[in-house]
Amino acid sequence: MVLSYKVHEVSPYINWIYFFHAWGFQPRFAAIANIHGCDVCRASWLTSFPEEERPKASEAMQLFKEANRMLDLLDEDFEVKTIFKLCEANADGDNLILDGITFPLLRQQTKKREGGPFLCLSDFVRPLSSGITDTVGAFAATIDADMEGLYERDPYKHLLVQTLSDRLAEAATEKMHEYVRKEAWGYAKEENLTIPELLIEKYQGIRPAVGYPSLPDQSVNFLLDELLGMNEIGITLTENGAMHPHASVCGLMFAHPASEYFSVGKIGEDQLQDYARRRDKSVEEMRKFLAANLQE
Repeated sequence: MVLSYKVHEVSPYINWIYFFHAWGFQPRFAAIANIHGCDVCRASWLTSFPEEERPKASEAMQLFKEANRMLDLLDEDFEVKTIFKLCEANADGDNLILDGITFPLLRQQTKKREGGPFLCLSDFVRPLSSGITDTVGAFAATIDADMEGLYERDPYKHLLVQTLSDRLAEAATEKMHEYVRKEAWGYAKEENLTIPELLIEKYQGIRPAVGYPSLPDQSVNFLLDELLGMNEIGITLTENGAMHPHASVCGLMFAHPASEYFSVGKIGEDQLQDYARRRDKSVEEMRKFLAANLQE
């Protein structure tokens, strides 16, 4: 299912911490996004910083003002698109089977906590042996590709659009996921969370994106494309599985109440060979995609 949003519909879901991080600001400066826009409130926020930090806080305030001005401009011409699919799913060991497509996964190599299990995303889905079909969501989101070429002769505005584009793709994913939980999938019909609560993931379930520590293999994008048909919202993949437009995100949605994020960590040669076999790829090809996750 495709859901398209105007910029103003998703901008309330922006996580400004990551926007300000991209501009070199520490998280405390992102709090300007939570301040009422009146002069008194802004001045009060500014004076809450030690004197030596006020120039930086003033910079953050100005950047936030210009970012919102840019969002208003983008809203006139552009949309943010999402696509999702609720797949019939079962776990088969460390593989997921989604609508008949085998989706190999990696198991955590370092325990998250002492005495805890070594997790794999397939652990949060009913096993094939149960004979009961489960559900897993697949999703992708992207900006309008034409946004990437804006203001190419103005480096500051161009970077402003780039950093906002990344946040808009994530924000659209957040809004789409809320709709999926409460309506399309409907496993959390009574959910009533504020946007700040959504941004710290107080909802039931998880939404690991490709590139996250629990789903580190970028070539998984090809499997998601097979499931979703990402070109329907304008996403194309390079031969290495990178998404275009760059400000795009894709991944999986799990509903299990115990589902949690984790990091696969460094994998050994035996896990690499097993994963390559399950992906039906050569070890060398998978070594390229998992270089950052291989043990020295």
